[in-house]
Amino acid sequence: MGHVRRRDFLARFGGSAAVAVLPASAFRPTSATAQIAAPPKGSSVHFALTATDGTAVTEESYRGKWLAIYFGYTFCPDICPTTMMELAQAFRALGQRTAAVRAVFVTVDPQRDKPDVLAEYLRTFDQRFVGLTGTSAQISAAAKSLNVFYERNDTDDGSYTYDHSSYIYLIDPGGKLAEALSSDRGSEQIATALLTLMSGTR
Repeated sequence: MGHVRRRDFLARFGGSAAVAVLPASAFRPTSATAQIAAPPKGSSVHFALTATDGTAVTEESYRGKWLAIYFGYTFCPDICPTTMMELAQAFRALGQRTAAVRAVFVTVDPQRDKPDVLAEYLRTFDQRFVGLTGTSAQISAAAKSLNVFYERNDTDDGSYTYDHSSYIYLIDPGGKLAEALSSDRGSEQIATALLTLMSGTR
């Protein structure tokens, strides 16, 4: 897709219903995103952030639920909307089983991703998606909990982008990392991974 800005993506594809019917290959990023190794399976996850409605949340807020956590930003040109689209399709494939799962998008760009911006962005993919933000220190601490890399890059036009890890972190109901899926996984693979984990089989 090349470097398509967030607003261009939303304007071109409208709501989640329009996005859902497009093939995954149409949104594959043209270059690899920075990655570092995910923490070992079974690692505890910790964060203290704020939801788009102003509610303070921690990992304890989601005890008893499976989490699919992704770190990104709404102005991401390609890989973030691609991943959110795949995750939204995976949720639709799960059907009623999604009641046991929360999809959580943590912004690495709190300067631009104000709560209303973050909420609007996520509604484009699935109204059930949860957006979390916080201070730079809070986001940094949450990222370290999962070995997430992100780094700001200023551009010649006075704007900036972020290089960042691109994993979907699947967290079990006890707050432990169960799986880290790379962003090249399609919706069927994401749904299968969640169903396998929830059923207790490997």
